[in-house]
Amino acid sequence: HHAIQAVVLGDLLMTLLLRVRPYEIEAGSADALYQKWLDICKDFISGKSKEYSYNKIIEQVISEFDQFPMQDVPRKPRVGVVGEILVKFQPDANNNVVRVIEDEDCEAVVPGLLDFFLYCALNPTFKHQELGESLGASIAGETIIKILELYRNRIKKRLAETGKFPVPQDIHVLADYAQEVLSLGNSTGEGWFLTAEMIDLIYSGAPNIIMCQPFACLPNHVTGKGMIKVLHSRYKGANITPIDYDPGASEVNQLNRIKLMISSAKFNLEKTDNLTEAEKMESEEVKLENLHKLLGVHK
Repeated sequence: HHAIQAVVLGDLLMTLLLRVRPYEIEAGSADALYQKWLDICKDFISGKSKEYSYNKIIEQVISEFDQFPMQDVPRKPRVGVVGEILVKFQPDANNNVVRVIEDEDCEAVVPGLLDFFLYCALNPTFKHQELGESLGASIAGETIIKILELYRNRIKKRLAETGKFPVPQDIHVLADYAQEVLSLGNSTGEGWFLTAEMIDLIYSGAPNIIMCQPFACLPNHVTGKGMIKVLHSRYKGANITPIDYDPGASEVNQLNRIKLMISSAKFNLEKTDNLTEAEKMESEEVKLENLHKLLGVHK
C-alpha cells in the first residue's frame, strides 16, 4: 500500500517540479519547495508523522506548486525523456539529462514510473486475446490496473483543474496509440510502452524527445530506435534523438547530440510562433482530426 503511494507521490513531485523549475524567479526556490514536500512525503510513508493524510498531501502539494511564482515568459521548448527504465530515471546513469535540458533553456518532461507497472499489468490482456493464454491472468491484470489508478484518480483530476501541469494518460489509450504503428505483442522490456510514451509526448506538445538507452538493450533498439523513422513520417514536427549511455560512451558526444536536437526544437518553436492565426487554427484542427481517427471517435 505505502509502496504504491510512494511511487505515485514520487511521480507527482517530479511532474510538478519539472513544470515550474525552468521558470522560477528566484534561483533554487523550486528545489526548496520540492525538498519541503519530499520530506513531508517521506515522513508520511514511513509513518513518522501523522500530520498529513495521502489526500491532504495531494491537495496541498498541487495547490502550492500551482501558486508558485513563475516568470511571465513564453513557454519554453518541451523536451521529453523516455527510454530504458533505469537510464530514464537515474541521474547518474543518464549524466543528469534533465539538468542538461534545463541548462539549454528548455523544459523537461519525464513520464512517470507508475505507467510502467500499468503497462506490465495490461500485457496479459493481449496475450489472452491474441495468443490464447490464461483468462485469469488477463482479469487479474485489469484488476491491478483499476487498483493502481485509484491511487492517482484524485491527482489526475486536480492536475487537470489547474490547466498548468501535464495529466497522466490512461494506459488503454497509450495502448491504442502504440497499436497504430506496432503490435502489442512487443512486450519484452519496455516494449510497446516506449513507443506509446513517445506518441503521447508528441500529442501533448513535447515532440522533442531524448531516448535514453543503455548499450545493447535490444527492446530499446526494436521499439525505440526502430520506431523513429515511422514516427517522424507520421507526426510532423517529431524530433527524436536516441542517446547511448554506457561507460564507453563519450559524454561530449552525448551533449553535442542533445544540443543539436534542442537547437532544432527551438527553431521549430520559432517557426510555429511566426505562423498566422489561421495557420495555427488549421494545424490544431489537423491534430484534433488525427487524434479522433486514432481513438476511433466519429464527429
